[in-house]
Amino acid sequence: MDNNVDMNHLLTLENREHLTLTGISDVDSFNEEEIIAISPCGELTIKGELLHIEELNLEAGTVSVSGKVTSLLYSEKFSSTSLLKRLFGG
Repeated sequence: MDNNVDMNHLLTLENREHLTLTGISDVDSFNEEEIIAISPCGELTIKGELLHIEELNLEAGTVSVSGKVTSLLYSEKFSSTSLLKRLFGG
């Protein structure tokens, strides 16, 4: 969703058991141990135990997660085109 690119991103974690996110444009994958969400700040990997997406509204850019959160990690996500350009100087 390109319209969320300029959206602010907010992360609220309550007692490691309830996570609320805003500014999310997509959820790449999820299971009970890991959720990968796309934010304007990069790819966000949420790790934990018994993770459940309670609410997902990509039009509003909001995600609500319950379960025990053990790790939150941001990483830059590059498209395959830019990776090829960097590798081969194209």
